[in-house]
Amino acid sequence: MRNFINDDWQKVLDDQFNQPYYHQLHNFLKEEYTTQTIYPNMNNIYQAFKWTSFSDTKVVILGQDPYHEPNQAIGCSFAVAPGVTIPPSLRNIYKELESDLGYKPVNHGYLKSWAQQGVLLLNSVLTVRRGQANSHKNKGWEKLTDYAIHALSERGGVVFILWGNAAKSKIPLIDQNKNTIISSTHPSPFSANYGFFGSRPFSKANEALLHYNERVINWQLPEVVDEMEEK
Repeated sequence: MRNFINDDWQKVLDDQFNQPYYHQLHNFLKEEYTTQTIYPNMNNIYQAFKWTSFSDTKVVILGQDPYHEPNQAIGCSFAVAPGVTIPPSLRNIYKELESDLGYKPVNHGYLKSWAQQGVLLLNSVLTVRRGQANSHKNKGWEKLTDYAIHALSERGGVVFILWGNAAKSKIPLIDQNKNTIISSTHPSPFSANYGFFGSRPFSKANEALLHYNERVINWQLPEVVDEMEEK
């Protein structure tokens, strides 16, 4: 799996791929992909790292684990492939984006344009069984992604957007003297009304990037994407 990244994340994470926990995780995943329906597709496990290199990462949007229903997970937090129904949490993200910056919601959930500008769409856990949220929790993924978060924190000048308690539990990994944390409740329908709506994470992220002398993110997604791109 280590060869699926092929950018500077490879160098950052290479030592972790040699750790005992990762070998155990690798063996666990081989069994799971053989005997269960696992998301995302094996080739897309590291999609977030492939779309946004370590050196290009300016913003991290941290999710918990992949979508666990068919055709949803593509290896990037909150994103789905072109042509797939937009999940409820992402719909609420779009509502807040419109409230915050005035951008009308698009009719797809393909967030690649964010990733290409330096938004790392990272889940804490990178795989999941079909229909079983958190089924790959505590199997080793958290050690790898925690390491990635800490590495970005040490580099500095990164905006970490943390929605919900699972994401906020990563705050101790982040040096707040060198980075910016923007946090609120999760955008899911169960919690969005209790602090997510009105939190203005997108404009706040851009304000922080300006402070770091970085180019701001254009959060306006393209209205049309190629539906064949992720098929």
